[in-house]
Amino acid sequence: MSRTFTREEFYDLVWSKPMTHLAKEFVLSDVALHKICRKHDIPNPPLGWWAKKAAGKPVKQIPLPKTKKGDADRITIASGELKAEPELIAEARENARVLASTIESGDEPPSNPIVERTIARLRKSKPAPVTGLASVEQPGLIKIEVAPDSAERLQLVLNRIAAAGAALGIELVKTDNAAAFECDGETIGFSISEPTRREKHVLTEKEVAEEAAYRKKREKYWSKPASWDDENFSIFPPRFPEWDYYPTGQLSFELEHTYLMGASPRRSYRDAKVQRLEKMAVDIAVGIKVLAAARKEDRLRREEDARRREEERQRRESVLRQKHIDERRSKALDSLLEEMAWLDRLRRLVSSLRAELEADASGRVAVLVTFAEEKLARRELALSADGLERRLEESRLFAEDDDHDFRPPAYY
Repeated sequence: MSRTFTREEFYDLVWSKPMTHLAKEFVLSDVALHKICRKHDIPNPPLGWWAKKAAGKPVKQIPLPKTKKGDADRITIASGELKAEPELIAEARENARVLASTIESGDEPPSNPIVERTIARLRKSKPAPVTGLASVEQPGLIKIEVAPDSAERLQLVLNRIAAAGAALGIELVKTDNAAAFECDGETIGFSISEPTRREKHVLTEKEVAEEAAYRKKREKYWSKPASWDDENFSIFPPRFPEWDYYPTGQLSFELEHTYLMGASPRRSYRDAKVQRLEKMAVDIAVGIKVLAAARKEDRLRREEDARRREEERQRRESVLRQKHIDERRSKALDSLLEEMAWLDRLRRLVSSLRAELEADASGRVAVLVTFAEEKLARRELALSADGLERRLEESRLFAEDDDHDFRPPAYY
């Protein structure tokens, strides 16, 4: 839970022990602690000051300057994480905690329009008959499920969270679904709920009377066979709930859960014996800032991975496409060479037969020679430059459409 100090209290704390020791108490780096001091114009002991003091040498304490007009008179130190965190998350948390040091956590927060509309809708909602909880879940409003009696407190909690978030550059916005937080280009959904406790159901006077009436009617039914045709009697006893559910009055704040590669920032904040959500607004705002940074880093990494995969896919596809083109061209060229060889044999055949035949020769060989000459003429025309141009255009070869009929494998 966050801690709040006046400038004087924090100044005394800074001059009571070395900054490295104080930073460990706050689960901060000494660099972040120095930034907080500079942000609030609080002087801290210079290098070597503590060594001189330990050696008994005279040291001078720099007096605390007066608060400048418009500056915060209180310093808020948001809670830190004791567990080890990835470097990016740890850096985002420290930066957010430095920014959060200016938040006046105890002040009455300004009203947020989305919060006010949500609370107004909650007050109009009917509680569920079993749990006694009323819910709000519609576009533009905050997703909540709490007891109607918690509405006033929930209003304070949400306004404080919205105000703390605004100090860190976090905006509560409407979306096509429920309201969400927008931070550093990331939209983060959230919800607030109130758990219930269950107790064994104790029959009410009315239920006891219903059960007694049923037993009396059942005894009459079984003792008088003539009444067995009574359609108004049911052999099934009245059913009463096994458990009763009561709202606990404790609120739970949940940020939306999304899988992040290599990171798991805190997403849940709940009332406990000591901590209450009203006093955790700064911690929640810091948590939103950290989650937004983690999600942004995760999104950028995924986009970069997707870009590399797409480049690799295109590279593989380009190799396969070029292979497809080379195979088509080679096949066409081999086919042309075969045709040229066949055409050369045909020329030699026609020339040989024509030399043996007389000019007015008739018979089957003469017909064969005529047929062969006609075919030779057509083939020579087809293999001329103009003929080949038309042929290659029809086959879509040796131009930009060389990759005709290319189909990359589905697994790419």
